[in-house]
Amino acid sequence: MVGLAPISAEAESSLYLAIQGVTVFVKDVRQSLHFYLDQLGLRLVYSSPEAERWTVLAASDGNATLSLVQPRPQSAEFGMIGRSRNVIFVTDDVDAQYREWSDRGVRFLGPPRAEAWGGKVTGFEDPDGNSFVLVTHDAASREMMAQRRAKEEMEIAKDVQARMFPQTVPALRTLDYAGICLQARRVGGDYYDFIDLGGKRVAMVIGDVSGKGMPAALLMASLHAILRSYRTKAFEDTESLLSSVNRFFFENTADESYVTLFFAEYDDEKLDLRFASCGHLAGLLFRSSGGIERLESTCGVLGLLGNWRCALAARQLSPGDLLAIYTDGATECFNDQGEEFGECRLIDALGRARNLPAHEAVKSVVNEISQFSREQSDDITLIVARCRAGT
Repeated sequence: MVGLAPISAEAESSLYLAIQGVTVFVKDVRQSLHFYLDQLGLRLVYSSPEAERWTVLAASDGNATLSLVQPRPQSAEFGMIGRSRNVIFVTDDVDAQYREWSDRGVRFLGPPRAEAWGGKVTGFEDPDGNSFVLVTHDAASREMMAQRRAKEEMEIAKDVQARMFPQTVPALRTLDYAGICLQARRVGGDYYDFIDLGGKRVAMVIGDVSGKGMPAALLMASLHAILRSYRTKAFEDTESLLSSVNRFFFENTADESYVTLFFAEYDDEKLDLRFASCGHLAGLLFRSSGGIERLESTCGVLGLLGNWRCALAARQLSPGDLLAIYTDGATECFNDQGEEFGECRLIDALGRARNLPAHEAVKSVVNEISQFSREQSDDITLIVARCRAGT
């Protein structure tokens, strides 16, 4: 066997492709099952109701199947019984598999032998004379399997993280609001959420976890879990809630890990906005009367200091006011000329979208950012909320 060079991620096709299995012709499927099920330890996947002439088996990993076919006498396939050659089984430990199967009565052609490519090989036959090869993984195949597993795990993580973003929005009488997260990688560290606090109050939360990729995604999941589990605290004491978040990250993450967070409570009856900006970018409050207020940080980032203290600020909203909170991916992106999108362009984009429904406004702004910067290097997350007259 010759080791193959691993396939690069760039060379992989986006179309799904797999080898389903191989076919082995046998005289009597029922008799052959003793060898394949009891001695080799394969598992039965499917058995044809037609006099058991076709049976499908699989190894423990289930990635490919082996079909036992009992051809009819006088057919062309009948002459192929016992002529299958070099069907390959792969294992992590050839010597251990050789001993196990030998103890079960499998007749090997010889003990495993070392090959120049670094693995070991041996062979055996079934009762009909069909021959098989048992080999260990070489370095290339191990690398390819590792890449495949990593890709599968990343897809699972992407699906899990997508479900952490709000699936529904608590209905408010005096606020139209929506959020969006456009991730630069399959998973990332940006976070936003809408949390029903009870008493006709909702928290709009946006955060940015330090780092990128899977480590940041794991911290983001922790942030989501702790905010959701402690949300009853926010009704009584927002400072206590955020202090709990800080304590969790300070005690359970690496020294350099931290979170910037903008946590805003909105009261649907009073049109009152209370917020804590924990080292996060300034929120933008567009007043219906004209002008823009920047909602600056009220306290430090979460997770770096054990003696962290929370501070809140408040704004009274009026119908027509528009609030926008976002992560740095919305402003710290560049076009082909090296120009940054920046806060000024973001303000202009929000101004053009401020009369749209909130769910359309976030899409419009993110679309402008994406058109400006063709290659996204960081997560882009945005929440837009417009105060309206109660109906």
